[in-house]
Amino acid sequence: MATQPHLRTPVLPEPGKRNILITSALPYVNNVPHLGNIIGSVLSADAFARYCRGRGFNTLYVGGTDEYGTTTETRALLENCTPQELCDKYHAIHAQVYHWFNIGFDIFGRTTTQPQTDITQDIFLRLKDNGFLRERITAQLYCQQHHSFLADRLVEGECPNCGYVDARGDQCDRCGKLLESLELLRPRCKIDGSSPVTKDTKHIFLELDQLQPEVEAFFRESAAKGAWSSNGVSITAAWLKEGLQPRSITRDLKWGTPVPSSLEGYEDKVIYSWFDACIGYISITANYTDQWEKWWRSPHDVQLYQFMGKDNVVYHTIIFPASKIGTRDVWTKLHHLSTTDYLTYEGGKFSKSRGIGVFGDSARESEVPSDIWRFYLLYCRPETGDSEFTWDGFISANNNLLLKKLGNFVSRVLKFINSRHYNNIVPDWTKYSEPSFVAFREEINQLSAQYMQELDAVKLRAGLLTALQVSQRGNGFLQANKLDNSLHESDAAKCAAVIGLAVNLVHLLAALIAPYMPTTATSINGQLLTDPLPIVEQWTADSIKPGHQIGLSQHLFSRIKPEKAEEWRQKYGGQQPNKLKEEEVALKAKKMSSKLKKSGPAGRRDGLPAVKPSSVEGLAWDDSV
Repeated sequence: MATQPHLRTPVLPEPGKRNILITSALPYVNNVPHLGNIIGSVLSADAFARYCRGRGFNTLYVGGTDEYGTTTETRALLENCTPQELCDKYHAIHAQVYHWFNIGFDIFGRTTTQPQTDITQDIFLRLKDNGFLRERITAQLYCQQHHSFLADRLVEGECPNCGYVDARGDQCDRCGKLLESLELLRPRCKIDGSSPVTKDTKHIFLELDQLQPEVEAFFRESAAKGAWSSNGVSITAAWLKEGLQPRSITRDLKWGTPVPSSLEGYEDKVIYSWFDACIGYISITANYTDQWEKWWRSPHDVQLYQFMGKDNVVYHTIIFPASKIGTRDVWTKLHHLSTTDYLTYEGGKFSKSRGIGVFGDSARESEVPSDIWRFYLLYCRPETGDSEFTWDGFISANNNLLLKKLGNFVSRVLKFINSRHYNNIVPDWTKYSEPSFVAFREEINQLSAQYMQELDAVKLRAGLLTALQVSQRGNGFLQANKLDNSLHESDAAKCAAVIGLAVNLVHLLAALIAPYMPTTATSINGQLLTDPLPIVEQWTADSIKPGHQIGLSQHLFSRIKPEKAEEWRQKYGGQQPNKLKEEEVALKAKKMSSKLKKSGPAGRRDGLPAVKPSSVEGLAWDDSV
């Protein structure tokens, strides 16, 4: 399945404008993504991309699948197919999952393309010409059972740093330390479980130690200017403090980007995926437009935002920047790094092999709209520590935050305009005002400014909570002014003014929630019979004019029965006991609503909803095959 050609006019950066280039980590193509994978990169990046477009920024969002390497070869062996057949199958599965989650890539590509080979080999040779590549004879593990050198990911053993018994030959998933396979204690072949022996072989190494001063300078400048996520900063700083070491960038594999033919003796080796996977962002852009260099060679005109889980940090903050620096060419480098910690499932790990957790291809089976999934995942986004997906929390968020709060406000306003009082026509609300109305507009503008500050800083959870506060203020405004039939009968001018402000707030809310729930925002605008409102610096509360005709109000959300939690827990392998009864869940939601009411537009200190931290140490999900 080849990458689909882009049919629209490509988005290109424009000098003098805010040009935002967004990437989400390229997932390995050997498995189905689960909820932790989705929130860790593609959904977070999509929410930010939608926000940037809503602000009118020139935005390109690039995604795809990482298809070369040992993991693909291993999975192909298990599924009894060729690596290419496996890549075609899982690339299509990933594309279908992200389409259902409404991920708005400008292009969703893959790394098994000719531009990937061309660009990777060009960077490889420039590094070689500049003296940053060196051939070394190394000892490597060799399996005597199937007569093959073992790539790092085909070796498992005990981590020498933390003792984790299932560490991989390139990285420990518990402590995050990057490893060489020879460092593992009691190594074993992942394919047949035998104990490998050590043999000499030759490989090309990237001399990272020579590039360390320049990488450190890049890190200090970018992390400060771009305000990286704290875990990204700490992980990168720790790696640099330990000191960069030369690292092999070729492997004894068949499935990978070929080593340039000018290097003799490397015909049976490939460039290793940890070196060229990040180059996939560039090659996928090249498949999007032949003017890809305008995005990737314009450091003064383009800001690069990259989204990933914390286990991918060093590849984006050290390896990829070092590779670009070593070419001595001009490159667009990382501006903002947005990383997440781990999302656990009902107190444990996601595991496809054990049938535990919700995976992308099964989320739609719940018959819950994708916007609800998007909302809850972003509401629980593990920005400052591990967080937990629970069915009780999922249902409570839908019933008590979306249905009773946001949905109720929108429905109440639109149904009043649909009523016999106005017959779907927005009344002339400009003839009445009072100080409380002016104060209300100012308060909403303060919240809107706070929302933009949070989204500009990629504080996605905080921005979502602020959007909910706007909805809460809208409900409070209707309550304070006692909007009902008697108000229309006793003071028609005031009733019209209340409705006029409220319907304009509904229009603003559609814009604020669009990055999180795009289908819901589209539905609101459809009911308003109007175009989307840009996310602007100043809310003037007049985008919906007097005399404007709206459509009929429709339900935005439906109630989920609380007993569905146990049904889904059984279906998706939730092993943990149901600790929250229905009334406890309702109480928790009530407390959250109270917090929203009490927190002023500039007075929230934590900026985040309460999310239960995970008690699981180390690896938060299990992608074992």
